[in-house]
Amino acid sequence: MYKTLYDVIVVGGGHAGYEAALASARMGVNTLLITLNKKLIGRLPCNPAVGGIAKSHLVSELDALGGELGRNSDYTGIQYRMLNTRKGPAVQSNRIQCDKDLFPVRIQAVLGMQKHLDIHDDIVTEIRTKGSKICGVTTRGSGDIDASAVVICTGTFLRGRVLIGMKSINEGRMGEESAEELSTSFDRFGFELGRLKTGTPPRIHRDSVDYSKMEIQPGDNPPPFFSRMARKEWKMFHVEHQKESSIGMNAMFHVEQPGMHPWMPGTDQIPCWLTHTNENTHQIIAENLKKSAMYGGLVEGTGVRYCPSIEDKIVKFSGRDSHHVFVEPEGRNNIRLYPNGTSNSLPEDVQGQMIHSIHGLENAEIIRPGYAIEYDYSNPTQLFHTLETKLVENLFFAGQLNGTTGYEEAAAQGFVAGANAAIKVLGGGPFTLSRSESYIGVLIDDLVTKGTDEPYRMFTSRSEHRLTLRQDNVYYRLFEKTKKLGIVDISEIEEISDQGKQIQAECDRLETIYFDGKSLGQMLRQPNFSYKDLPHNVSSLSDEVIKQVEIEVKYAGYIKREKERIDAARRKEDQHIPSDFDYDNVKSLRYEAREKLKNIRPENLGQASRISGVNPSDVSILMMFIKRETGQN
Repeated sequence: MYKTLYDVIVVGGGHAGYEAALASARMGVNTLLITLNKKLIGRLPCNPAVGGIAKSHLVSELDALGGELGRNSDYTGIQYRMLNTRKGPAVQSNRIQCDKDLFPVRIQAVLGMQKHLDIHDDIVTEIRTKGSKICGVTTRGSGDIDASAVVICTGTFLRGRVLIGMKSINEGRMGEESAEELSTSFDRFGFELGRLKTGTPPRIHRDSVDYSKMEIQPGDNPPPFFSRMARKEWKMFHVEHQKESSIGMNAMFHVEQPGMHPWMPGTDQIPCWLTHTNENTHQIIAENLKKSAMYGGLVEGTGVRYCPSIEDKIVKFSGRDSHHVFVEPEGRNNIRLYPNGTSNSLPEDVQGQMIHSIHGLENAEIIRPGYAIEYDYSNPTQLFHTLETKLVENLFFAGQLNGTTGYEEAAAQGFVAGANAAIKVLGGGPFTLSRSESYIGVLIDDLVTKGTDEPYRMFTSRSEHRLTLRQDNVYYRLFEKTKKLGIVDISEIEEISDQGKQIQAECDRLETIYFDGKSLGQMLRQPNFSYKDLPHNVSSLSDEVIKQVEIEVKYAGYIKREKERIDAARRKEDQHIPSDFDYDNVKSLRYEAREKLKNIRPENLGQASRISGVNPSDVSILMMFIKRETGQN
């Protein structure tokens, strides 16, 4: 039963919403999650997978800090793969196919057991303020609900439009009501809103495809996990060719609700399949382009550059004879397949022709058509790095509302916004992550500093410090932030601390012990040489510690240079710019730079240097002026 007064209200039950609600509640403040339908919380409305290049770094960082997306993916996974295995550790990434039916069931069970958290079915129609500070929300069914802080995680629901051919339906997702009034409320407060577009492919029946015409894509064994919990469980209980009892697992891991542990993570993996479009497919699409919402003039918003619709692929890559189509199962007992690579906004009859032209899908039964969806987003330069809005104090935005695309980007923002909302209520200092310590920091800094006019997707190339921001070292590089935040259990903190000390001690030892005229560190840096090949290795070290030792020693020279660059960048980050700084007084600044700085209002010189239109000479002028005005060194 919900109350009418809370510390924090979270609006929206997608991946940003549940992470925000859990982060807030786990920090001990009374939290309310408002969503249209609590049975739909945590759905995977598009792709049935979590992770991928750079996205898995975000998920791993969430797990280190105390988020839930990684654990939920591990425990509802049906296939586990490591991508980029032929490349170095900096760009290797996990990708997990999840069971679409059980993923939301498990996350709803987690939410149901969480202390300090209530869930209420309703639709928020406006935000309310007292002066320039948030004081609550108004809902359609329950009227006013008061709160000290509010986190908005509306996904694609703000004035959402589902588009199929020339048909437009006011929905946030197919079959779900859009949020019309809330956008109007944001307009009244002066928020700059724009339109973006994304899409999803049709779904086809798993018994109607010819798998013999497609290439099998099996999972990896042993399976790569996102979470420490799943890795521990695999290590403790996995016996080759032997299944463990779920009842036994539940008892050992104190699972109190059904759905929390549907099966042993990593077992009984289900393959995906690879096929391709062909010239016939492309001809069908080309002949019907004007019938699609995108090319027929119905779409106003900008689409996803790095995950284009099939119409966009045919137009923009006209020289290609074929495109990949990954056929992905949506669950163990789910009849739907997800033909990844066929997202479109074509009429339903044309979608049928297109799908049936693809090898292996000639007789595919389409269960649900694909569609485009267009929605409002807020320019993210209107936010601080805490994701608090600059216009309204204690109001936070997270997820697709900030112009991003993807479950992982949304969840990362939700966690940061929820944690900061709780901290603000508790009277603490801001929780922020820098570009030099996390991909979450890169994501948020890109958004609040540069903004976006197209759906933003994370890539490893967006980070200038990839070698130190690896997926494998996430628990150690974020250790101090995790410890200070206080969400992760103290026993986990102590275990990570002990492992970090072991890694450092062994790296130091290898540089001081010599064998045949070489240090053990020099020997380990030789090609095709592993830790276990070393004389005098320590057999008691865990595989995780050994992996870190190998990477730290083999890449020591590169890591040292990268840390020097990080230290240089950090000196700029440490030079703060007063929030009320008057850029108009700095007459030597170029007009363009002055206008950009006034609009973004960077928090420090490092952020100022990354603003488009602000060049190094502008930063030098600004630095000298700030030193003179504030006395900073």
